[in-house]
Amino acid sequence: MSIIVNLDVMMAKRKISSNELAEKVGITPANLSILKTGKAKAIRFSTLDKVCEVLECQPGDILEYKNE
Repeated sequence: MSIIVNLDVMMAKRKISSNELAEKVGITPANLSILKTGKAKAIRFSTLDKVCEVLECQPGDILEYKNE
């Protein structure tokens, strides 16, 4: 896939655990794990909005496009 998910990088920069982020965003730790590993096929804008709010970042800080 051409979309790279850098969620773990932002989490490390903000020093927040997976469980803490999942709780603050309102998703399960399992779904957060799917996002972090890049296995998700889609993400709701409302979820992306909340992740960016909690991590105080922009969507481009989390998602990256690489031409294969």
